[in-house]
Amino acid sequence: MATSIVTMEELNLFKMELIKELKSFLGENATQKTKSRRWLKSYEVKELLGISSGTLQNLRINGTLPYSRIGGAIYYDNDEIQKILDENRIHNVFRR
Repeated sequence: MATSIVTMEELNLFKMELIKELKSFLGENATQKTKSRRWLKSYEVKELLGISSGTLQNLRINGTLPYSRIGGAIYYDNDEIQKILDENRIHNVFRR
């Protein structure tokens, strides 16, 4: 068996590439997992929509985003969120 010497620079490069791939993989899986689940918790909805806790609370209060409360936990129907996003889609048409 041949012996190879690996430098610290090569190890660091390998580490950085591995971390980058893991982050990419975990990020894709988290997104896919959220899309496939029916009921989402508040933190998942905030991440999905890119909004703050206050904005999410305002969407609940003004009736824009329906929710279910079980005990202290609040759940949102993923299908409803997608429906609301579709209904509020804005198509800009530029005319010359």
